[in-house]
Amino acid sequence: MSVASSQRQVYLRLLAPLRLRWHRELDLPAQIQRLLAGERAFGSRDRRLYRELIYTTLRYLPWVEPWLDRDPDRAAKIVAWLAAETRDTAAYRAAHCADWPVVNSLADRTAFLEADSSALLPAWFRDECPEAFAPAELEAQLARAPLWLRLQTDDHDAVAAEFASKGWRVQPSALLPSAWRVRDEADVTQSAAYTGGSVEIQDLGSQLVLESVGPKPGGRWLDACAGAGGKSLQLARLLGPDGRVEAHDIRRGALAELKLRAARAGIGNVSTTTRPSTGDYDGVLVDAPCSGSGTWRRAPHLKWATTPKLVASRAALQQELLARFAGGVRPGGLLVYATCSLCQQENAAVVSAFLASHADFAPTPFASTFGFAPGPAGLTILPARHETDGFFVAALLRR
Repeated sequence: MSVASSQRQVYLRLLAPLRLRWHRELDLPAQIQRLLAGERAFGSRDRRLYRELIYTTLRYLPWVEPWLDRDPDRAAKIVAWLAAETRDTAAYRAAHCADWPVVNSLADRTAFLEADSSALLPAWFRDECPEAFAPAELEAQLARAPLWLRLQTDDHDAVAAEFASKGWRVQPSALLPSAWRVRDEADVTQSAAYTGGSVEIQDLGSQLVLESVGPKPGGRWLDACAGAGGKSLQLARLLGPDGRVEAHDIRRGALAELKLRAARAGIGNVSTTTRPSTGDYDGVLVDAPCSGSGTWRRAPHLKWATTPKLVASRAALQQELLARFAGGVRPGGLLVYATCSLCQQENAAVVSAFLASHADFAPTPFASTFGFAPGPAGLTILPARHETDGFFVAALLRR
């Protein structure tokens, strides 16, 4: 048996335990990680190859799944053809699909396979975000998510010099000079820039959430659902040394990680708490737990495990959190609501319901919209325009 044939059999074997889970389990990436780690014969290149094949399967599941029982070798060939061309997949792809055409667009892939591109997103999602079914957005949803960094130092040249010495190409965003896209396969966590706190891994869309609001330097803010603190650290940089960020979360482990990240970066104007004070903040950020539909390009399993019932339950929680933390905003201060969801039920509907019962809050203009058109309730950041994940943000002024 050739190497490529053996690899195909391993790929199909790895899929078997995942097939029982990929329509229902939100933690599938952790299971994939354990599955690959448990293969003692694998080297790092093997793990990267099979990870790419598995994630390609999940991206294009409706095109692949019907063939897994009918003709598993054809299913494997389809996945090889659809997988990204990397140094780890190149030989495998050449061995399996060299006789198929090289195409660069979703329209051409759809035509060659005589498939339905709209099936690559859940049918129920069309009512939540019809814009996602436009050709450019579908194309973005099916591409590998880019690696974006946020610089936490003013010495960009030092970071650039280290990355250049490692052969890592970077491209600063035209929107934010401190946002860099890494163009090569790179483990940035092994760089001195990362371990020294000069860079954080943060999607550009996530960075645009706060940048769209434009917090004024020197304010006192609460990050009400801080988690491990990506936006807390960004907010601390935006507020400057005279500003203060109080990062709140009910998960002590997440706050402990935030403290480590802040210390690594030398950011001293962030504190953590599981019990925030009651009021008088210049701004409160409610980056609420959500369905994560804006992250489907990097977490494609969520397309098939997320249900309308889950979206509705997240929306109920979001309304509760927004109402709970709104009281902490001083008159004249900002309440910022954000999700990494593209579901209107979790976004515009939550904000509209909140405004209907809180007459002392009203939408306020964004500092920047980055080419997107705000709706009455807020701003939706779609993935295709700037190669990002999807986000929603609303800026509400307390009168």
